[in-house]
Amino acid sequence: MATDGRSLRERLEEIRQRGISAIRSATDRDEVEQARVEYLGRSGLISQAMSELRDLPVEEKPETGQTGNRVKGELETTLELRLSEIEAAAAASAPTTSVDLTLPGRRSWRDGIHPVTRVIDEICEIFREIGFTVATGPEIESDWHNFTALNIPLDHPAADMHDTFYLADDRLLRTHTSPVQARVMLAHEPPIRVLAPGLCFRRDPWDASHAPAFEQIEGLAVDEGIDFIEFRSAIDFFVQRFFGAGTRTRFRPSYFPFTEPSAEVDVTCFLCDGSGCSTCKGTGWIEIMGSGMVNPAVFDAVGYDSEKYTGYAFGMGPGRIAMLRYRIPDIRLLYEGDVSFLEQFG
Repeated sequence: MATDGRSLRERLEEIRQRGISAIRSATDRDEVEQARVEYLGRSGLISQAMSELRDLPVEEKPETGQTGNRVKGELETTLELRLSEIEAAAAASAPTTSVDLTLPGRRSWRDGIHPVTRVIDEICEIFREIGFTVATGPEIESDWHNFTALNIPLDHPAADMHDTFYLADDRLLRTHTSPVQARVMLAHEPPIRVLAPGLCFRRDPWDASHAPAFEQIEGLAVDEGIDFIEFRSAIDFFVQRFFGAGTRTRFRPSYFPFTEPSAEVDVTCFLCDGSGCSTCKGTGWIEIMGSGMVNPAVFDAVGYDSEKYTGYAFGMGPGRIAMLRYRIPDIRLLYEGDVSFLEQFG
């Protein structure tokens, strides 16, 4: 959307005026719906304008955000009023029936994309720009795919961190989407660049920050000559696109059995721009993923030549990112299916 030197608040006010005019001039439900999609839809003018909020200076964000919410509310109120007028006019001209037209109408929820799904789709779209494709796998896995192939022996303490729900024989509910990476490597020769989103299961408590079932998305790149520089460049590209230009990354040494070296990736807090707030606990940084260069033992397990190929892997919880982005205080809100909560993301 062209700015023409105007501020975001000025453009929001213009959208409000044009939207109200378009809604009031609609003559039937189809025209009202067209106006709703154009101005209030997921890809409508309001959403496009509000996506620029993250790039504004910190001091401008609150007032501009309030303007956006006010404009959206006015358009929604105008739309509902116009629908009521059209329906009333249609009822007045309709033949008399036995239906009691004085009964109050029931407002229905049209649709909406779950905030976690919204985050997953955005992540996949960003990585698709640098050659990644999406791969899926079964939620019921063998312990070989879930642990052994990823350099996690069943008697290793790392396996205890992934305590899960066990089924018959050596079957279990997967604890991460890393088994999808193992299956892709077993089925294909390099080069490989895949993302593996999906549902995972662990014996975690059901509380404000934990759930026994949760979404995860992992990435894997394998080829000849991949080094840590390429790995960091890919992560930086994602961070800049997802969190906004100017967002900085920080790699902290860590440990994961399937990567060596391993790192936790932090980004500057997108709420306080790194100055420190309650969300980032005053540090100015927010952890978003675990990552590292693929351990040669993983390549050996799937039959790759670990002397020839290198790669990097990463994993993140889109539920956690959705909570941070939309300031959701309790993870249980994401999974309870409460329409009054979910319709905020319509």
